[in-house]
Amino acid sequence: MPVAKGRINQLDFLKCLFIALMVVFHLVYIGDKYPYAKAIVYTFHMPAFLMISGYLMNVKKDTKGFAKTIWQLLLPYTVMETGYTVMASLLPIREHIDHLSIEVLAEKIFIHPLGPYWFLHTLMLCDITYYLAFRLIHKNLLVRFTLMGLSLYILSHYLGIINLSCALYFMAGTIIQQLRISFIKLFPASPWIVIPFVLLLMFPENLDKATVPGILIVFLAIGIGLWLFQHTPKRMIPLLLGIGRNTLPILLFSPIFTLLCKFLLPLLQFDPSGMAFLLLSLTISMAGSIGIGYVIDRLGISQKTLGKNLTSSFPKEA
Repeated sequence: MPVAKGRINQLDFLKCLFIALMVVFHLVYIGDKYPYAKAIVYTFHMPAFLMISGYLMNVKKDTKGFAKTIWQLLLPYTVMETGYTVMASLLPIREHIDHLSIEVLAEKIFIHPLGPYWFLHTLMLCDITYYLAFRLIHKNLLVRFTLMGLSLYILSHYLGIINLSCALYFMAGTIIQQLRISFIKLFPASPWIVIPFVLLLMFPENLDKATVPGILIVFLAIGIGLWLFQHTPKRMIPLLLGIGRNTLPILLFSPIFTLLCKFLLPLLQFDPSGMAFLLLSLTISMAGSIGIGYVIDRLGISQKTLGKNLTSSFPKEA
């Protein structure tokens, strides 16, 4: 299977899987209809995504290169978080804001983001903490990771601007990277791990990413994802890898479509399970999000503001 330069197909597949789950359970109708399934998915999908992000983060860049990386997240994050916050003040959604002000907007952008954009907020803070610990402190790994861990603890416990458990999953990915351990080989890609996975999911108290059972659920979910990669029909792989390479535009723009897709519900009342709504909404949200990114790229806006395109090309073959 051809691998694009700098890409790991298995990780792109995992990113596709986890971003799809994010979109599915941002559909209010699906989340309300299947609350236990939502709780299960929320235990592992973003922690696993953060772990992958930590593993892939490059701290060998010079200061200019790293600043450019942060800018490529900060600008679209700020634009979309601003738009989402304004929307929350105008529409009767669950995250509705009664009184929008400059102070409220600044608080949502810099401290407590709304919607799925908390992920980018957390990712940027973790990236900066990781970079500073490894580029400014010339000590051994133990000292660097101790400094990084303490910094994340301060950001969480004293400043309250990140979730510590989420940040520690990112840090786990950086540890795997720095110890030069293969991410793919670390997680068991076996059908047998479905058994302990299901057993853990049977008890609601286990559905907490900050607990030992929650950590095991994340570990096993990644292994199951890697096993699924091995057994996915080859004709589907290019599409799934392409989605995995375009998670940023999906993260940025999918809230637009998950909101609009609620208008499909009256047309799909024939399916009480909600699966028709799920599949159609997921397809529209992913295709629409990548489509918006592609249009922005074609208009040259991405290159002028970010210095790179928002979207990546889909592989032509598996």
